Order: sequence, then structure tokens, then C-alpha cells
Amino acid sequence: MKQFIPICAISLALSAPANAEEDTGQSLMEQGAELFFKGLRQEMEPALGDLQGLVSQFGPAMQSFIEEMGPALAELAGEIQDWSAYEAPEILPNGDIIIRKKPPQGPQNVPEETEDVPEGSTDI
Repeated sequence: MKQFIPICAISLALSAPANAEEDTGQSLMEQGAELFFKGLRQEMEPALGDLQGLVSQFGPAMQSFIEEMGPALAELAGEIQDWSAYEAPEILPNGDIIIRKKPPQGPQNVPEETEDVPEGSTDI
């Protein structure tokens, strides 16, 4: 959605003629763009109000969480090199949180099958 509005604004600016005649009214493109953005604002207004309510509700709790857990999370982030090597966190019934490593992909060091060769013999 963030990319949509600048694209519309740019296309509106580019659609205006370079050497416009003296026109006191708006062109049909300008009127259409104005109506489009007015409708978009009206459609987005309830969603933005809900978002504002969520921010006011969860803002203080998130601030407290960041203050308390920030240093521990920074330390953890310094120890883990590749986050893609881990599964999503799992919360156990007792409240413990487990972050498991993903099983390795591809062939690993699989021991080769060796034939029973008597000691002292040499392959040529």
C-alpha cells in the first residue's frame, strides 16, 4: 500500500501536459485523481483508526518489553550467526520456549561402505 500512493502521485504528475494552456478548471485526469484519493482516504480511515487504537493499547506494554528484554535479545542476536538454520520457536506446556536447529540439508559425511580386506594386503 505504501508503494501504491507514490506511484499514483508520480503518474498523476506525468499525466499533466508539459505545455498546458491557460485553464482555470481542473482537467478530467485531475478530477478523477482527486476523487480516487478522496475515496481511498475514506476507505482507509477506519483501518487507520483501528491501528491507532492498537498502538495506544499495546504501546506501553511493548515499551516495557523492549526495556527489559532488549539487552538479552541483543546478546542472543550476537551469538546466532544464521537465523535460517533454526526452526520457529515452540512454547511448551510448562512455559519453556525451545528454538531447535533445523536438520541439516543434503548429504552429510556418510561413512562409505568398505569391503573386509585382510590385514597386510595392498590394492594395486
